[in-house]
Amino acid sequence: MSVLNLPALEAATINQEPYPYVILQNFVSPAELAEISRDFPKIDMAGLFPPETLKYGPAFDRLVKAFEGPELRKVIGDKFGIDLTGKPTFLTVRTHARARDGQIHKDSRFKLITVLLYLNESWASDGGRLRVLRSPTDIEDYVAEVPPDGGSCFIFRCTDNGWHGHKPFEGARRCIQMNYVVSQEMRDRELRRHSFSATMKKLGRLVGIGKAAA
Repeated sequence: MSVLNLPALEAATINQEPYPYVILQNFVSPAELAEISRDFPKIDMAGLFPPETLKYGPAFDRLVKAFEGPELRKVIGDKFGIDLTGKPTFLTVRTHARARDGQIHKDSRFKLITVLLYLNESWASDGGRLRVLRSPTDIEDYVAEVPPDGGSCFIFRCTDNGWHGHKPFEGARRCIQMNYVVSQEMRDRELRRHSFSATMKKLGRLVGIGKAAA
């Protein structure tokens, strides 16, 4: 049985405005979520970390493998009408948000599809809720909002108008981000860049720099 609720994704309707996206609840079941939370990487720093730079348990490993596996690739490709055959995946993990995170942006052009899976408990804060935006200038001009509750998933096609962001939040905010990217060269470049950044952050922590807010 898959860690991911692929039938829910298959049955979902794609929203086309202002760009193609799907929002799913319970993309990971509560039972799976509890095990994944138990085996989640221990990170007390903000930023994005590739799994290759982290230590984690078997339930989280199953989730990573399911994300990078062929079943999810096929369902997303069929759903969004894009051939993802042979397109590499690049995955990162975030555990904490800084007050400056979440500013309005669109994803880089080398990314084809972005998949965001949230792994928090219920979310009460007004900040940290990802918004599907109509423009790059107004965080209040949104068509949908994704609270980062455990198991919530946001999948979108990376377009020139794919603006998104969230109001400021500082503290624990667990998320996995995976991208299907245009080439292995770009995937390897991003892995080197994020791995170097992760190493620098870990070195900083050894001297007491960079601990994230709880």
